[in-house]
Amino acid sequence: MANYGDFMEKKVTALAELIWEAERVLVLTGAGISTASGIPDFRGPNGVWNTQRPVMYDQFINDERRRRVYWEQKLAAAEYFDAARPNPVHHACVDLERAGKVEAIVTQNVDGLHTDAGTSPDKLVEVHGTAREATCLSCRERTPIGPHMEAFAATATIPVCHCEGLLKPATISFGQPLDPTSMFRAHAAAEACDLVVALGSTLAVYPVADVPWIAVQRGTPYAIVNQGRTEHDGWTELTLRIDGDVTTVFPEAVRIALDR
Repeated sequence: MANYGDFMEKKVTALAELIWEAERVLVLTGAGISTASGIPDFRGPNGVWNTQRPVMYDQFINDERRRRVYWEQKLAAAEYFDAARPNPVHHACVDLERAGKVEAIVTQNVDGLHTDAGTSPDKLVEVHGTAREATCLSCRERTPIGPHMEAFAATATIPVCHCEGLLKPATISFGQPLDPTSMFRAHAAAEACDLVVALGSTLAVYPVADVPWIAVQRGTPYAIVNQGRTEHDGWTELTLRIDGDVTTVFPEAVRIALDR
């Protein structure tokens, strides 16, 4: 086992026991997973939105100046997304899936790293969308984001669809409704799972943070691994809380569980 203190070692062992006993795990991942791969946090105390003003969804639609700012922000962030690689948490999720223990990986992250690690599309729910694609707000066609970013960088012309509709990176902006299909899948997974594990999230962004409640009100065990406080720390229904480095704790717990 990794070099933990006795207290942390017991916590990791307890998480491994929950994983070993479970057959249908719902894993909820947040920004703490992405930051471990080199992607800046957006909402945290030192997050990007403390120095940049986010472009609201209605501003993107109605104000060309703010639409340009939006694309400029996405272009600046692209270097981080392009350089990021899956970390041990992403790979541990894949190990868990290959062992037949995953009901769903519900992620708040838009970086596509779960896909890069090998998580199956039918197990992955990207509730805040993906930075890998652009979507037309008129015809709804989705296309890879790369060519649009390259064209914008070269010409400074705001991308539009072939139908002349507005093109937007396929991530959820402030004020933009979540995809109902994604939320349906997340809720269905919460109804079916026999363990919820939240990783690297402060659980402060709703309605995604409500997903664990659907499970725990059925008596489903609920574990949280996050460095720092979360909004769910006071829940009496919480089974296990680990305040530690998720990229160390979770992979180790999965390894122990799958080695039994």
